[in-house]
Amino acid sequence: MDASDPENELNFCQACSVRNRAICADLDDDEIALLNKLGRRRRLETGESLLWEGDEAIFVANVVSGVLKLSTQTIDGREQILGLVYPSDFLGRPFGDTTPYNAEALSDTVVCVFQRSDFERFALEHSRLEHKLLERTLGELDRTRRWMLLLGRMNAEERLASLLLEIGERSVAATCTNFLEAGPDRFELPMSRQQIADILGLTIETVSRQFTKMREDGVIEIRGRRDVTIRKRDVLEDLSLIHI
Repeated sequence: MDASDPENELNFCQACSVRNRAICADLDDDEIALLNKLGRRRRLETGESLLWEGDEAIFVANVVSGVLKLSTQTIDGREQILGLVYPSDFLGRPFGDTTPYNAEALSDTVVCVFQRSDFERFALEHSRLEHKLLERTLGELDRTRRWMLLLGRMNAEERLASLLLEIGERSVAATCTNFLEAGPDRFELPMSRQQIADILGLTIETVSRQFTKMREDGVIEIRGRRDVTIRKRDVLEDLSLIHI
């Protein structure tokens, strides 16, 4: 990012829309001021990558707005989507040498970027940030275990129901401007049918059939390709079986 960008000179931490939910939420004003000097805002266009799997872990980031996908490459070159990252989520690998995944913007995105070495030094000197980092790491571990259950035990309908509930709940918590501001029962899908299939370990044909079935049963309403309204939340929750 261009160091001469005027936005770099602003105290963007004080005005940050996700400050109360991000990894820096527990810091006091003096600590926030110090952290602000280390960070830079960076804007990503849809399809632009922020991190590449296997590269040196040079920086870490907080997501301010937008949605990114995390992915890895199989041995034969196929992409496997690992999950989605929403505003207030943390990206990167502090205290590690290499980046464990690719991170690509699914919508126009703003991130707060820190040099990994600077962030690590700050975390070691400020225990509240270090504690928050551990808390986030354990939370991601729990989420990963729940996804293992989803992929290993659920059928196609249950998988899609779980994903729709997660997107609705996370989009509201994130207050992302790319989502419709009508609550967890109305939102815009941040990915294509093929990407949903990749996340859920299904074929695109199976995903399309499940969307059609849910729409015909009156469980959801779909306008266009991505505008989803949940009409029967209780049905989706019964199908989901778990909270992702």
